[in-house]
Amino acid sequence: MRLRNVRGAREEMLVNPYVIQEPQQYKGHVAVQIFGNNNPIFIEVGMGKGQFITSLAALHPEINYIGIEKYSSVLVRAVEKLEDFEQNNLRLIRMDAENIEEVFDKD
Repeated sequence: MRLRNVRGAREEMLVNPYVIQEPQQYKGHVAVQIFGNNNPIFIEVGMGKGQFITSLAALHPEINYIGIEKYSSVLVRAVEKLEDFEQNNLRLIRMDAENIEEVFDKD
């Protein structure tokens, strides 16, 4: 699959409320600081355009979901799906999953 550059995608990631900025600062406290609860967190690495994770988050409001995607041009398509999303249990991170240990503690 060839990635197409989406003009303004990187800028949108900086201002969108669903995208976590500087996720390393929440290490060990993601659930409480990001979601305001202690619900379990499910992570989808390489979430692409977000169809799967947004569907799960809508079906299971008792679970917090975090989608990780490396490319802004792909992640922006997931953000577009969230315009009418009414749950508060989904957030997105633009990062390389190789650095996941910088954001999440073991377990």
